[in-house]
Amino acid sequence: MAVRVIEVAEFDLVVFGASGDLAHRKLLPALYHRDADGQMPDDARIIASARRDYSDDDYRDYARKALKEHVSDLDDAHLEKFLKRIRYVKIDIGTGEGFEDLKTVLEEREDVIRAFYLAVGPDLFGTICENLGKISVVNTHSRVVMEKPIGKDGASAKALNATVGAVFNEDQIFRIDHYLGKETVQNLMALRFANALFEPLWNAAHIDHVQITVAESLGTGGRAGYYDTAGALRDMVQNHILQLLCLVAMEPPESMNADSVRDEKLKVLKALAPIGEHNADKLTVRGQYRAGASAGGAVPGYLEELGNDQSGTETFVALKAEIANWRWAGVPFYLRTGKRLAQRVSEIVVQFRPIPHSIFDEEAGAITANRLIIRLQPDEGVQMKVMIKDPGPGGMRLRQVPLDMSFAEAFKVRNPDAYERLIMDVIRGNQTLFMRRDEVDAAWAWIDPIQAAWVASKETPKGYTAGTWGPSASIALVERDGRTWAEDELV
Repeated sequence: MAVRVIEVAEFDLVVFGASGDLAHRKLLPALYHRDADGQMPDDARIIASARRDYSDDDYRDYARKALKEHVSDLDDAHLEKFLKRIRYVKIDIGTGEGFEDLKTVLEEREDVIRAFYLAVGPDLFGTICENLGKISVVNTHSRVVMEKPIGKDGASAKALNATVGAVFNEDQIFRIDHYLGKETVQNLMALRFANALFEPLWNAAHIDHVQITVAESLGTGGRAGYYDTAGALRDMVQNHILQLLCLVAMEPPESMNADSVRDEKLKVLKALAPIGEHNADKLTVRGQYRAGASAGGAVPGYLEELGNDQSGTETFVALKAEIANWRWAGVPFYLRTGKRLAQRVSEIVVQFRPIPHSIFDEEAGAITANRLIIRLQPDEGVQMKVMIKDPGPGGMRLRQVPLDMSFAEAFKVRNPDAYERLIMDVIRGNQTLFMRRDEVDAAWAWIDPIQAAWVASKETPKGYTAGTWGPSASIALVERDGRTWAEDELV
C-alpha cells in the first residue's frame, strides 16, 4: 500500500540539546525518515545547538553515527544529502552565550517557519524562551516544542507556562506527548468515529470497565537521579496515561479541528472524580521495585540503582479512576504504570458487559464477554475478542477467538515513529495531538491531591520483585470489584 506524503513548507528547525539522548535516539532518526520519504522541501534546515565545541562537520559526524546506530534502512547516498541540511551553533543556555550567533544564522532567512525544539531538561525551558525573546527571533511563523514534564505540580506548571507564554502565543506552543503520535492512538479515533459499530456501544450501558497499562521492563538506569524527584505518578500518569484516558472517554468532537478535539479532552479531565486524602488509600497503590530477574538475568532494585538506602518515590502506580458524567457513570478506569514489570507493553483494554441472556445449553461452554484490545507497543495493532462456534461436528461448542489486525502485517509498510508525525505537525502548525495549556492545568488539578495524600499518609511504597506485575495490592485494587487485570492479553 502506497503512503501519501505531503511536503511541508520551508522551515528552520532549531534543536536545543542536540547532543542529548532524545536527539540521538529519536529526533535525528525521525527527521532523516521524513526527509527520505520526500516530505522536507529542498531548503529546509536543521540547526543543532548544544554546549559542545563542535563545528558543522563535527556535528554531522555525530549525527551520522546516531543514524547508523538507530536507522535500520539507512541509505548512504540519502544520508549525505540529509546531513548537508544540518548547521551547528554552540550555545550555553545558562550564560546566554551563543544566542546572538543563532540569531545571525536565523536571519539569513526571514520568511520561513522557525520551530524551536526544547530537547533539554524542563528547568531550562523558560530560560531558552526568554533568550529567544531578547534576541527578537520569534515572529508570527515561529513555534516552540516542549517535552514533558510540564512542571512538577500545578503551581510550577502555571509558572512555566506563563514564562513561555510571555514570548510565544498559545497557538505557537506545542506541548508534545509522543504517545499521541503513535499509529494505534490515531486509530483509536478512527475506530470510534469512523465506524458505526463502536460508538453506539461506547457507554456505561455496554462497557463494564476500561484498563490502561503502560508497563516498562527496564529500570530507571541512568535516570534514577531525575526519576527520584518525579516518580511514576508525575512522570507517566499526569501526561501519557491521562491523555490516553481522554481519547477513550471523550465525547465526539465537532470536527478534527485541534481545539474541537482538545475541548472534549478537557471535559474528561474536569469530570474525573477527585482522589485525595479521603479516598486515596482505597483507590491508589504505590510500589517500588526490589531486586529480581528481568530479560533472563538478575537486576538490581531501585534503591541500588539510586545509590541510596531509602526513598519514598514510587516506581509503580495503580489507580481506579471514575468519570462523573452520563456516558461513563459507574464505569471504572483502572490505570497502571511501572518500571521493571514483567514485560514492556502499552495497551488499552475495553471490557464490554456480558450478554444479558444465553440461548445455549451448558455443553456449549461458558460465554466470555467481548473485549477490545488496542496495542500501542510493541507490535501496534487492534484486537477484538469475539465468541464463535468451534469448527466441526458434534454439536454447538463455543470458543473465544481474536479478530486481530496488526499494522505491520495489514499495511506492509514501515510504521513511522511517533516523532516523525509530531515534528511534521509542528511545522504544519497542527496542534490536534498536542496539549493545550488548560489541559495541563486540569491534569495537575487531579494529580496534585493524590500526591498530597501520599505525602500526608507517610506510607512508603509497597515493594515488588523486579520482573513481576507490581505489588499484590494492585491486584486487590481490581479484584475486590470482581474483576482482574487483563494480563492474559499482554503477550
